[in-house]
Amino acid sequence: MEEKKERPARREQRRRPQEDDGLIKKLIQVNRVTKTVKGGRNMRFAALVVVGDGNGSIGYGTGKSKEVPEAIEKASAQAKKNMKKVSLKGTSIPHTVLGVFGRGSVLMMPASEGTGVIAGGPVRAVMEAAGVKDVRTKSHGTSNPINCVKAAIQGLIDLKSPEEIAEARGIAVEDLN
Repeated sequence: MEEKKERPARREQRRRPQEDDGLIKKLIQVNRVTKTVKGGRNMRFAALVVVGDGNGSIGYGTGKSKEVPEAIEKASAQAKKNMKKVSLKGTSIPHTVLGVFGRGSVLMMPASEGTGVIAGGPVRAVMEAAGVKDVRTKSHGTSNPINCVKAAIQGLIDLKSPEEIAEARGIAVEDLN
């Protein structure tokens, strides 16, 4: 007779201690969503999470589940998979950039050291997770947290370092105006 391998129960899998991976996780929004079916309403929770290493990598994710912690865990896992590297200049960003997603746009401007993060709600969480310590931002269009996060991350991805600009123009970094 073959022996069956013992698998831990689902609850034990969920409750095992998570290893610390050194990432900054910011929960931006938990939303209760419903689906009306023949028997009534199905309630679920949707979570929006931003994950960054505080050193120029940033990602976002959304997760949906019947329970809030599970939705947050799904969103965190998706955010880790979607991480992108962004260009930073010291504690700020190299240049002014406009991130656009849908009808929402986020204008990000570099700031001198000591200014801090001047940003509202979701955009502040994105900047802190990415490791930007001095920046001024203004959100235009929509106040929807998902679109604000997507616009802010798109703007950060569009940032170019002086080395990338010099290489694209075919000149030395010192010759940039």
